[in-house]
Amino acid sequence: MRDTTSGAPAAFAAAAEQIRSAHLRAELLAREIPAPERIAPHAIAFAAGIARGGDGIDSPYGAGRFVLMHDPDSSEEWGGDFRVVCFAQAPLEIEIGVDPFIAEVTRSWLVDALETRHAGYGFLSGTVTKTLSSGFGTLESRGDTAQIELRASWTPHGPDFASHAEAWSELLCLLAGLPHEGVDSLAARRARHPLPGV
Repeated sequence: MRDTTSGAPAAFAAAAEQIRSAHLRAELLAREIPAPERIAPHAIAFAAGIARGGDGIDSPYGAGRFVLMHDPDSSEEWGGDFRVVCFAQAPLEIEIGVDPFIAEVTRSWLVDALETRHAGYGFLSGTVTKTLSSGFGTLESRGDTAQIELRASWTPHGPDFASHAEAWSELLCLLAGLPHEGVDSLAARRARHPLPGV
């Protein structure tokens, strides 16, 4: 893997080291991966997955990617020299997948995770996608499945870059149904606020 900090500005090299030393959730397996090319002059990327039953960074229980980019020429568009891009996805119970508020809850978890970690940010944007699937034919035995996926980007404010990676790891664990003190998992929310008629 290429050294993303070789020949990089001091600001990016310092930010990359902070990301590498971030305290991610213990339930995750994470590792540095090659950053996407041509998206920014300098970037560092990580992948993580729920560590359950030996599953790795592409765990079926939940997985994601985190990228920190640095490009002074994009500061007007981004609102700063740095930009975070992240992805997180996890399977859902069908009952949760049909909840009309699940996308809003997922988005709010990202904001809550950033604020709880005191990760200053601006220019937040993204999408939340829920997918409901029904197998047929030779895939009929799989039954109905649901999945939630969040893609987001924001401009980090302040000198603490590790907190942004830590917020992403928190979001990924919450999507996978793992609890966090003071924040409900999807399963906990579903138990307390069942859908009408269920």
